[in-house]
Amino acid sequence: MIIQETIEDGIAILTLNRPERLNAVNYEMADRLMEILDRIEIEDGIRAIILTGAGERAFSAGGDIHQFSTSVKAGGNRAVRDFVRRGQTLTGRLEGYPKPIIAAVNGLAYGGGCEITEAVHLAVAGEDALFAKPEIKLGMPPTFGGTQRLPRLAGRKRALELLLTGEPFPARRALELGLVNMVVPKGETLAAAKDLARRIIRHSPLAIANILTAVTRGLNASIGEGLLIESEQFARMVPTLDLAEGLDAWIEKRDPQYVGR
Repeated sequence: MIIQETIEDGIAILTLNRPERLNAVNYEMADRLMEILDRIEIEDGIRAIILTGAGERAFSAGGDIHQFSTSVKAGGNRAVRDFVRRGQTLTGRLEGYPKPIIAAVNGLAYGGGCEITEAVHLAVAGEDALFAKPEIKLGMPPTFGGTQRLPRLAGRKRALELLLTGEPFPARRALELGLVNMVVPKGETLAAAKDLARRIIRHSPLAIANILTAVTRGLNASIGEGLLIESEQFARMVPTLDLAEGLDAWIEKRDPQYVGR
């Protein structure tokens, strides 16, 4: 099973399952992950997703270079279609997903594995996690969005240092750069990601989705356009039962009971 899927209390845990290849993302894994995301999106009982890697060595070492090199040998159009477009579609889907996705980064997160971490909404890294943008060592730029998302997270100069040297950096540096939200002891990554997910999904699923949409769309807009997006997302909440319940619960000093409508 190229991706293992388990459900715990409304949280889907998706495990990249190629430990013998350091969970490198081949075409089949990328396609399967897209299929699962499409299905989970419309399952009301699943409120959040955790993405992690099988084994203790890696979250994901990136794209499957052996498979990718075959596409390169077939020419630029083939390589862009098979590799670049597939990877960018996947990371774009993760970034724009309407339910929170948390990366639980255990071990290596190189290349495409680092780009997946950049794309998801939140990330928890073990203190043993190691990140890198090593594509320059292959004579190419990143292709899953890394030249665009990392500068937005870390700033242009800091991102360019990582992109142009290809040198690995530890979890604490990833935290400083804004690539991850927290660093936890080795072996506690998944537990910390679950705790973060639980603290999120106690809130209205509609409000969660609206916040994700407003932030994701607003990052690529001017402040004026972003405020309009924010206003639109609020307006969508006004007629909902969740907003009425949230206000009533606050006034009545009780915990809200959201229904997602």
